[in-house]
Amino acid sequence: MINPSSGPGGVCRLLASLLYGLESHMDSSEDSTFLQDMLMGNTLHLLIKVYDRLQKYRAQRPAPLLESAQGLARDLAEELHCVVASPETTELLYLLSKPHVQALLSVHDMVSQKEFDPQLPPLPPMPDYIEKEEDSIKIVCLVKNQEPLGATIKKDESTGAIVVARVMRGGAADRSGLIHEGDKLKEVNGVPMENKNPEEIIPILAKSEGAVTFRVIPGTKEEPETIDNKIFVRALFDYNPQADPAIPCKDAGLKFWKGDVLQIVSQEDDTWWQARRHGDANHRAGLIPSRQLQERRVTLQRPAVLFHPLRESMIFGEDVDYGAISGIHIAGLRKSFRFSRKDSTSQQVRQKMGKGHAGIHLPIYQEVLPYKRKPDEPYRLVLLTGTSGVGVTELKRRLLLSDPEHFSVSVPYTTRERKKHEREGVEYHFVSKHTFEKDILDHKFLEFGEYKGNYYGMSLDSVRRVVAESKVCLLDVKPHAITALYTSEFKPYVVFVKPPSIESLRLSRRKAKVLSSQNEQTPTKLFTEEDFQDMITSAQAMENKYGHLFEKVIINDDLAMAFTELRNELTKIETDTHWIPNTWAHV
Repeated sequence: MINPSSGPGGVCRLLASLLYGLESHMDSSEDSTFLQDMLMGNTLHLLIKVYDRLQKYRAQRPAPLLESAQGLARDLAEELHCVVASPETTELLYLLSKPHVQALLSVHDMVSQKEFDPQLPPLPPMPDYIEKEEDSIKIVCLVKNQEPLGATIKKDESTGAIVVARVMRGGAADRSGLIHEGDKLKEVNGVPMENKNPEEIIPILAKSEGAVTFRVIPGTKEEPETIDNKIFVRALFDYNPQADPAIPCKDAGLKFWKGDVLQIVSQEDDTWWQARRHGDANHRAGLIPSRQLQERRVTLQRPAVLFHPLRESMIFGEDVDYGAISGIHIAGLRKSFRFSRKDSTSQQVRQKMGKGHAGIHLPIYQEVLPYKRKPDEPYRLVLLTGTSGVGVTELKRRLLLSDPEHFSVSVPYTTRERKKHEREGVEYHFVSKHTFEKDILDHKFLEFGEYKGNYYGMSLDSVRRVVAESKVCLLDVKPHAITALYTSEFKPYVVFVKPPSIESLRLSRRKAKVLSSQNEQTPTKLFTEEDFQDMITSAQAMENKYGHLFEKVIINDDLAMAFTELRNELTKIETDTHWIPNTWAHV
């Protein structure tokens, strides 16, 4: 065996001998290839050369000429400031002030003085007497910077001790691995924690700068296994921890808004989960109410609370037939089957809202996963919904006109007689009443209704035909029809079109006319104040009941801007990675 220190190149010769001895044992396996690449890599050979050079100078026992090059540089700079300025002195002063030169001098002084360990503040002295229960006491030193330490504390009611209530994932305490849930705090920076409340400890930590020293007694609670959690959810409600009186620590809470995607990193506590907002630069988790807690809260709320009075600038609504107003007609373009505005009087809307309180469904979190459409996959179905009068039909019409080869609509069915100018499969599919009623019993229709003795309806098969043509199928539906299409087959992208404030409605629709019934061919009446109020009230009821299904909400205050916003969003979901419910994942 060759001694590594036996002259220059000893390690290199040992490595060569090792490779020669292993040659007969090498095969084509992955492990052998990895070992051979590692032993023959340039990085290893460079390290060996450095090692040989260090061994050479180690035998010579070199001593530094000066242990404080930084001090010499400072003295020289002071003297140069006193002499007459010249180009040479100015350049030398500039070089000495460069951070790279100062760092090099600092490293030289550390090597010459053999001070290789980081400079930490001295630990507090250990007491002469340690209680028996503290025989496992440990001292933890954490460096406090701009971010919080990432742990919460509470007072044990039975013992009066201050204990670590929870450690926030990704915070400084969690990254150190030195503080755990259940640990008892005895001292913080030399200040005893005995007979103190958590509120008294916070100022002590706030005044601490740099290193914070804790004396703790390790808790008995077993640490959970660290799991790389990949659970993502879309929040279906707004949350502000500062306004939540039940949260254990407001500063540890995570604020989020409806539609935000959150990564759940801990569900150990049944009441408070730990989560990060997806895309945030801060990796420290925050507390959010668990699904169970938030569901209990919603259940216990009085029904009236669920219908929050919205500011007028935030109120939304349904669908005006702009196509009828402008006189433009496109074959196959039909409104959702809203047969008469007379059916939606303000009194009936208020009655429906009053009866619907008990049946309101308000989900809390929707588990999601990232999705990007592949070139050979069908396009996502686009569902447009809103209240009567808000402009859903006009937005759909503009999308069709913007790219007829890319966007299309499904053709509805009817039992009425075909008119001379109509073509089968273009304006309608014309079927017998018996066939239509049979399809109703077979649940083939998304929506259907009867008007003047004739049936009208939209079938699932007509939607599938458009999707099979590699086009984006646009549907204008009532919210209740969304659930029938909310499947992995269609992956619907649901857009809710909302009305603006009632003042904006008065301005934008003051001269517009609307169809008084489905059978009318031209607009016959102007909007009334009651129509505007119905639009806003109905929109509010829709969002309260079906808001968890809406991926995009567009306020139609200006039709051109609303169309541009919608068109841009549809382009993004066709090309970019976005989030869909995990139940739509391919098995």
